[in-house]
Amino acid sequence: MAAAGDTNNAELQKELVCAVCLDYFDDPVILKCGHNFCRICIMTHWEENGSDDHGYQCPECRMVFGKMSYTKNYLVKNLVDKLSEMDYLKNCKPSLPPRTTKMDGKCERHHEDLKLYCHSDRRPICVVCRESRAHRHHDVAPIPEVIEDMKGELRMRTIKLNWQKSMCARVKVIDEQAKTDTKLQKQALKEKIEDDVGALVQFLLDEKDELLERLEAEEVATLSMIDDNLQLVESKAAAVDKAIAELQSHLNGETSFESLSKAYSSPFDGNTSVQATNCPPDWTEFTGPFQLIMWKKMMHVLHTIPLNLTLDLDTAHPSLAISDFDTKVEEGRTRSQEPDMPQRFTRFFGVLATAQYSSGQHYWEVDVRDKGVWYLGVTTEGSNRKGFVNLSPSAGYWSLCLHDRLYANEEHSRVPVADYWTSPRVGVFLDYDRGRVSFYDAVTMKRVYSFITYFDEPVSPFFSPGKNDPGSRLQVCHYY
Repeated sequence: MAAAGDTNNAELQKELVCAVCLDYFDDPVILKCGHNFCRICIMTHWEENGSDDHGYQCPECRMVFGKMSYTKNYLVKNLVDKLSEMDYLKNCKPSLPPRTTKMDGKCERHHEDLKLYCHSDRRPICVVCRESRAHRHHDVAPIPEVIEDMKGELRMRTIKLNWQKSMCARVKVIDEQAKTDTKLQKQALKEKIEDDVGALVQFLLDEKDELLERLEAEEVATLSMIDDNLQLVESKAAAVDKAIAELQSHLNGETSFESLSKAYSSPFDGNTSVQATNCPPDWTEFTGPFQLIMWKKMMHVLHTIPLNLTLDLDTAHPSLAISDFDTKVEEGRTRSQEPDMPQRFTRFFGVLATAQYSSGQHYWEVDVRDKGVWYLGVTTEGSNRKGFVNLSPSAGYWSLCLHDRLYANEEHSRVPVADYWTSPRVGVFLDYDRGRVSFYDAVTMKRVYSFITYFDEPVSPFFSPGKNDPGSRLQVCHYY
């Protein structure tokens, strides 16, 4: 029987031991998973091994909690205290020599040692004060216990301060990394700008050099012809001067009759004439619209050029009229009898472009001059087009709209972007791989708004001239 009792006692004592410090529970707390620990032990463990990013684990079952949370276990605390008072629990660790805590001074009223602490009045008192009417109903405890409680609270504060310190260190690491990433991103963008703009500049410089070389060649060819003709004229002028001098000598009687008769009898060609070159340089190649020519040629070196989109009649709402080689859309006066196709809009006055994109960068412009209402953007291949259309990113639409002002159709509401819109053209830039849809004032190329998202299916440009606004139209701009 005694052996069985010792076994039960050992099992009971084992249940009252903290798995972290391997000593009996001190200020025990219970976690949501049901395991108990000393409050200081679990806080220290979490401080050393947990984080807000990865959570906090139970040291026994490894269950993860999103934040540091526990509940004081008064049942276990009372059980440990009762068994300790009965001297029922054996020491798990060698006992340390007791530390005596002495209070300086004595009670001014009773001249006794200050051995107690009144929590109500927050000051030390003596045993006589404890029995007085002033403290009889107050919360009083022995000073050594109060000191231990205070130390426990200070330990908790130390843990929290260490946690705050670790948080500061963590934030510092994150910000330092963000600082490094910002510099690297800036350098990468700088190199991209230098490469892209440098390619355009080099293209223009090469075109300029080629034009100047051809201009120089045309001048050289023309001047060479003129110089050859000038040499011919000079040689003929010299021959004429010589003939005049000879005739003049005969007229002045400076020669004999025989020489005069010979000169008279020699053939004479008085009709020899010279002509100016009359071959002006051909400057036609160099008087054209250079900027337009350069722009057209530049299309071949640009990574992204304006697209010549066309509208997809199979997606157009039956009340929309498509014209001008499928580039213009406006509200029609009568509803056309079009078959109801799966991709056709049935309530929203919308139409898609025939183009569909699943990678790369793409840009197009839309003429919206004198248009009071419009919707522009991109939509996914599988977005809803039947009945009410929710123009939100989660529904597969990223768009701007103009009503009384310019709005971006965000997830839960329309976000005002500008109080008014005066530009005749809107530019839309799609960067599929980076998940960006940006809108520009296509005249000044000032960015108006950008959506940042992730595409997991092909997208197409979509357009809407609005409803109840007859006579006004949207038109996709073509540049080549």
